[in-house]
Amino acid sequence: MGLHANWSYPTTIKFGAGRISELAEHCKAVGIARPLLITDRALATLPITAQALDILNAAGLGRAMFSEVDPNPTEANMQAGLQVYRAGGHDGVVAFGGGSALDLGKMIALMVDQPVGVWDLEDVGDWWTRANPDTIAPIIAVPTTAGTGSEVGRAGVLTDSATHRKKIIFHPRLMPAVTICDPALTIGMPAFITAGTGMDALAHCLEAYCSPHYHPMSHGIALEGMRLVLENLPRAYATPDDLEARAQMMSAAAMGAVAFQKGLGAIHSLSHPVGAVYNTHHGTTNAVVMPMVLQFNRPAIEDRITRAAAYLGISGGFDGFAAHLTELRASLSIPANLSALGVEASRLDALTEMALLDPSCGGNPVKMTRDNTRALFDACL
Repeated sequence: MGLHANWSYPTTIKFGAGRISELAEHCKAVGIARPLLITDRALATLPITAQALDILNAAGLGRAMFSEVDPNPTEANMQAGLQVYRAGGHDGVVAFGGGSALDLGKMIALMVDQPVGVWDLEDVGDWWTRANPDTIAPIIAVPTTAGTGSEVGRAGVLTDSATHRKKIIFHPRLMPAVTICDPALTIGMPAFITAGTGMDALAHCLEAYCSPHYHPMSHGIALEGMRLVLENLPRAYATPDDLEARAQMMSAAAMGAVAFQKGLGAIHSLSHPVGAVYNTHHGTTNAVVMPMVLQFNRPAIEDRITRAAAYLGISGGFDGFAAHLTELRASLSIPANLSALGVEASRLDALTEMALLDPSCGGNPVKMTRDNTRALFDACL
């Protein structure tokens, strides 16, 4: 396979099958002598995690691991991880896994020794300047899914268990020092995780492409990211050991996270509260609401989507693109609506208020109001 490169945008990315073997040397290069590997409960028992720990241990870096990570991680998960980090005298984080583990790993690295609480660092204005940057631990990111893109981001998502709100915590130093993108690590993903994380990457690219904000670099990355997902996600889902398709999906995931510097929108502002309240898989929830949000935004994005469809080789303009998304969703066994995820009509008013508080709604092409957001939830139900 010819897909093998070293990239430095937006951070140092070591891309290619088998590059997990370099984990220990990259830890040492950024000054980590006692790493804490942070992953989720499911991954903790799998061979790929044992392999990573073996590589660290063979290099004299130990094999310490924390895996008490919920699918939608909370501040309680963070505090438990911080306790393990401090007790073990660790000096850096290896964030290993999907979005949940990557985000929580970054939160632990951030909050090792801060003068403020984590909620004081929410992505609001210049709140990030409240943090002491000198105490943020170095981070090595190793994604094992292809969706979230957290491995190339400067933020993490944490759920406030008291309010059931997902909050974005931002600091420039949360960008991992080195990211290892090894598509071989994704070969064993269950089909529903392949589908959900892949659709998450598509949601990032689609919303960034449709965002009204000006960022031509991200705009172009978003469009090419959509192409990679649409061409390779069906292959990765149908043939799990297709290493080239897996590699292209890892590229698309990173591209989506770079692209959404341009903005996200209603897909995420609906998905975040649903995930926080019902503990649904984030990427799958994005996929469920995606066609309805596309129609909601049609007045503002029809011409733009028509141009994208032409580039992507989809006939029929906006309607053809919308139909292609719906067919893709069905082929991946994504639930058809929020009711299938357990969302109750009685909770829609509360979910609407939460969606309007989510920072993603500010990047939606159509201004989100209480009335139209409530109607959009009804359409998704």
